[in-house]
Amino acid sequence: MKLKQVFFLILFQFVVISFLAQETTATHSGISLISTKKTFIVGDKITLEFLVKNDSLIQLYCANSYGATVLTPKVIAKKNTFKIPSFMSKKRGVLSWSIINSSEEISGNISILSQQQPTTIETYVGPPSIDAGGLDYTMLVVIPTDSLDNPILDHSKVDVKYQFLKSEKSQPILTDKLIGYKNIFSPKKSGRMIISSESYGLNSKEFDVNIMPAIATNFKLFASRNHEYADGNQITTFYTSIIKDKNRNIVSDGSYIEFYITNKKGDILKTTGTTINGVAHAKIIHPDFEEVWKVKAYFIGISESNAITIKYKKVIEDYTVSFTAHNRSIKVGPLKSFMKQIIPDGLSVKLSIYKNNTLTKELFKESLNGFATFYLDPNIFENNLYKIVIETAGIKKEFKSFKLW
Repeated sequence: MKLKQVFFLILFQFVVISFLAQETTATHSGISLISTKKTFIVGDKITLEFLVKNDSLIQLYCANSYGATVLTPKVIAKKNTFKIPSFMSKKRGVLSWSIINSSEEISGNISILSQQQPTTIETYVGPPSIDAGGLDYTMLVVIPTDSLDNPILDHSKVDVKYQFLKSEKSQPILTDKLIGYKNIFSPKKSGRMIISSESYGLNSKEFDVNIMPAIATNFKLFASRNHEYADGNQITTFYTSIIKDKNRNIVSDGSYIEFYITNKKGDILKTTGTTINGVAHAKIIHPDFEEVWKVKAYFIGISESNAITIKYKKVIEDYTVSFTAHNRSIKVGPLKSFMKQIIPDGLSVKLSIYKNNTLTKELFKESLNGFATFYLDPNIFENNLYKIVIETAGIKKEFKSFKLW
């Protein structure tokens, strides 16, 4: 029984000592925070009130992401009231404060939240052009902001709207870390996609994204010509089939196609064309002698065509060469075409002059009215024996021991 009384006595003394200790702390604490509200909306008028038991003048240090300042209170009957300046209260985030000019350490934080109703929507879309097929995508970034240019609260709903061809879709997203974003993948068809966004009844402006055809697939090559004779005058036209990607989208107009031509000697000629409605055309003049061409087209680094072979027939079977003025005036012709008509002007004729089996000079002329005329100037070609070789339309004629005087 005595033991039980001793136990209750000790317990009572412990409670009394704890109560007295609390009273002493409260008595010695000269500054106490009266304000209880810790969460505000941007634009609210924010005040902090403190009860100061002694007559000391305190100041309040405030800091947020905009900067820091020291405030002096308005004092009425030991109640110190601090008014937070508007440049701090209109910025969302955490506002930290602490009492200075006091031996006590008193500090705290205030949460300032953005307004939930946005007044503007900052929207960014890029890239502006993507490839069709579902692998490429553009990104939409949305930042709804309130009247004080603060991004609205995280997890706020934003509706992403986009229209393509006959399809219209709307998908909701939630803002996170101040922004909302969505990757919009390309459809299989090419065309133009229109994108916009909406948040709490506020709509953004319209954005365009071009859905471009993807990488082209292989295609076919064709050729057309008026006739198959090598007259050096007519034109052969090469053209492709409609060039498309794997999703059957026609490649963009202006795509650059190169046509490579390999002749019998292995030499390579090249002509080019650009696509219109998926088809590329290129033209090249006929050779002026019998020839066989192997032609192939390339969408460089992307795709290619099949190879085709084109044969050109000899247009001139023979021609005459006449010499006058001590053999110094050489007239080649008449040059007649496949219907015995005079060949069109411009056929190349080459005259090679050899002395002692060494090539001395090569002269070139183009036919005019079916003839090509050369004159061997005596100031250049002295009186002597030469070998003359004349070549045109793939036909070569040699005149050995040719005397000039």
